[in-house]
Amino acid sequence: MNRSRTFRAMARRTAGVAAAALIVAGCQSGAKDNQKQTLGTILGAGVGALAGSQFGGGKGKLAAVAVGALAGAWLGGELGKSLDAADRAYMERNTQDGLEYSKNGTKTTWKNPDSGHSGTITPKQTYRKADGQYCREFEQTVYVDGKEEAAVGRACRQPDGTWKIVG
Repeated sequence: MNRSRTFRAMARRTAGVAAAALIVAGCQSGAKDNQKQTLGTILGAGVGALAGSQFGGGKGKLAAVAVGALAGAWLGGELGKSLDAADRAYMERNTQDGLEYSKNGTKTTWKNPDSGHSGTITPKQTYRKADGQYCREFEQTVYVDGKEEAAVGRACRQPDGTWKIVG
């Protein structure tokens, strides 16, 4: 099977897993009333599928995509239930500033004084891709109602100076 055909097959399978996550999100009781949770589930499934696609090969890769999508959907839904627009604004600003200005290993924090929710970002490694684009690996932690959720990711600096999470 040539590479193009393999990629299309993987894309169809990934789309199927994402569609399943959307169906699950739509079936949640009260999903119509909690758009944050639904959006978190959808975005989590996408990021989880992307992360899962970085592992394995053949059928193992498909399993990693499926597990990543489901885990991401669950985690995204849980965070979406709890983080409001102000929390996300604090987190996004901290993420941008941390990725732009912090040295590797330096933790920056945010806290919403209204909700009490908080979080950190710690850039771990900075590198330059072959096309000249700067990217950073990072760890991010969010604290919601006494619960800690941690994740690792990768972001690349865009031409406009912002950082976009790519995995």
